[in-house]
Amino acid sequence: MPLLNPDQIQDFYLDYIEKLQTVKEKLNRSLTYAEKILFTHFAQPEFQVTRGKSNISLQVNRVAMQDATAQMAILQFMLTGKKSVAVPTTVHCDHLITAKVGAAQDLEEANIQNKEVYQFLKSAANKYALGFWKPGSGIIHQVILENYAVPGQLMIGTDSHTPNAGGLGMLAIGAGGAEAMDAMTGLPWTVTMPKLIGIHLKGKLNGWTSPKDVILKVAEILTVKGGTGSIIEYFGEGARTISATGKATITNMGAEVGATTSIFSYDEHTSSYLRATRREFAAGLADFIKEELQADSEVEQNPLSYFDEVIVIDLSRLEPQVNGPHTPDLARPISKLKEEAQKNNWPVQLSAALIGSCTNSSYEDMSRAAVVVRKAAEKGLKVKAPFMITPGSQQIYVTMKRDGLLEMFEKIGGVVLANACGPCIGQWNRQDVPKGVKNSIITSYNRNFKKRNDANPETHAFIASPEVVTAFALAGRLDFNPLSDEVDGVKLEINHVDQLPAKGFVFDTSGYEEPTGKGEVVIDPRSERLALLQPFAPWKEKDFSELLVLVKAKGKCTTDHISPAGKWLEFRGHLDKISDNVFSGAVNAFSDKVGKGKNILTEMEENFSVIARHYQNHDRGWVAIGDNNYGEGSSREHAAMEPRYLGCRAVLAKSFARIAETNLKKQGILPLWFSREEDYEKILEDDIVDIDSSVKVNEPVYVTLKHSDGSVEVMEMKHTFSAEQLEWFKHGSALNWLREKN
Repeated sequence: MPLLNPDQIQDFYLDYIEKLQTVKEKLNRSLTYAEKILFTHFAQPEFQVTRGKSNISLQVNRVAMQDATAQMAILQFMLTGKKSVAVPTTVHCDHLITAKVGAAQDLEEANIQNKEVYQFLKSAANKYALGFWKPGSGIIHQVILENYAVPGQLMIGTDSHTPNAGGLGMLAIGAGGAEAMDAMTGLPWTVTMPKLIGIHLKGKLNGWTSPKDVILKVAEILTVKGGTGSIIEYFGEGARTISATGKATITNMGAEVGATTSIFSYDEHTSSYLRATRREFAAGLADFIKEELQADSEVEQNPLSYFDEVIVIDLSRLEPQVNGPHTPDLARPISKLKEEAQKNNWPVQLSAALIGSCTNSSYEDMSRAAVVVRKAAEKGLKVKAPFMITPGSQQIYVTMKRDGLLEMFEKIGGVVLANACGPCIGQWNRQDVPKGVKNSIITSYNRNFKKRNDANPETHAFIASPEVVTAFALAGRLDFNPLSDEVDGVKLEINHVDQLPAKGFVFDTSGYEEPTGKGEVVIDPRSERLALLQPFAPWKEKDFSELLVLVKAKGKCTTDHISPAGKWLEFRGHLDKISDNVFSGAVNAFSDKVGKGKNILTEMEENFSVIARHYQNHDRGWVAIGDNNYGEGSSREHAAMEPRYLGCRAVLAKSFARIAETNLKKQGILPLWFSREEDYEKILEDDIVDIDSSVKVNEPVYVTLKHSDGSVEVMEMKHTFSAEQLEWFKHGSALNWLREKN
């Protein structure tokens, strides 16, 4: 049986069409597909808004949370006093399973190690009416795509790769746990009206080129911050040639360019996938109104009149891409990789190759990789680098097993991992390469920041499509090109595969548990993994005077730098314990050391977390200084909650990633933008900082620097607070404001 309620989907589409008619009457113009979804989800019928400036409030249709971020989101929800969630919500246990040996043993160990966390999530799901997906069921985004995604609906998820569902025409947006908590209570979700980037796809993919290469090319064009504050909408004849799961790959990795989300219009591939995954009723309804689940025809004819930026990509001319290392936007066509590797002295011997993850774990992805494997196996080839395969869900796993794909991968020496995130998010118990040893890996994942996969800063991680990664596993070298080179005299091949399994999917929802609405939330008061939250104290005016500089980050300061994952995932439900990792990956602009700074009160060099606790114990607030795109990467709100918990008052940066900035606002921290980016250079390690906390909408904030030589400088800073968000700040956090409001 489908997990969606057909009556609710029918009601949604009736309401969607009715609201869309009203929108068209008021605006009297053609609309992009993203606009149609946004405007029909406005909490208030006021459609005269400015992209990139106006704050909009949206009614959310669904919330999805993975197990690492769900812990803190649920702990915050418990403080609201609500008895159940107001919108359909699911929890997916995919982040806490460590890849080590193989699927069966790794899953068994995860169930033992994370027993109390899983019990907590399951008990909370029961009590508050959340759907619960057990460990091993699959990665959140693949499970959503297979069961819950509905064209035209709006979903927020506590993971930055939530836009995966955009492949099915859903506006799916990554958000922090505090934002999810708001939506779970029934409150509208507030965001700045996104700008619109249109990407016109022409031609058709062929040969070794796949949907993954489209987003890798887009990452090169836009860079990791070029999509910030924008929705990317794909259109054109080329878009209509790509499968639903191929579209999901593209929208998933849109997070790597900073986009609010990415989306494709509804088409025959969307309809086919819905029908193949037991959502015939949704496909039938969507087919009936398909013109309204697409951009209006005028948009495609004159895109420059409707999008803020238009990019054109000819799929027929696109070459397979290999991006990295250390950043997903460092791109080149595969034909240039050998030359670049030699020029930069990257290790050409591959130490590992990995396929799967939420980005590329569909049946089509695995089938394409299997085509490469089949020819190799026939010739007796084995992989020359450790080769790991991660199916995206139990449904994918059992379907692959039925069709012999798992056996094929194992025949050439591959190891099948659990249906979970694993090495993609740092959950990889890697024993073959010691930390500090320079090496290269290649994956079909989405992120490749330093230490992301295996906690080794010397691992050079490259990104490519699953079939290209498979070819590299067989070759064992980075200076290999499957388009032209041979492996031991064998020319590898790639052929067309069906977008959907010829025999249909093997459906397996055994990992799903329907909530009972009964019971109590289980937290052991002696737990080392979980701890109930206490509301943050409201701010007082004096809290923004005589502040110290804890950290001035140099270069990238992603959420992996602020609050790394890996071994720290086990403490995601214990704010005090996980706060020991704060800024542990940040590069100190004053010393170039990682994770360490100078305690101004003691003159000692210590870990940033130790210094922050010392400042807090002495009732001294502090600020953090960031470079461009502060907080890019994961949606984890711990990167905001930990600083707040340890006494942070404000973060001053050249620019912020969208989710990171919202998370800071939610926790009561001031995210301030340098009006002049060069003012970043003015801040010294031993400065005393005063901030004018009388923040007003659309007005600058003035920050005073008192240098140790007695000189004083005043900097003008910008902010993006709305009137409502300022109430969050005044109350000390959004949760404080919500509790008072209720």
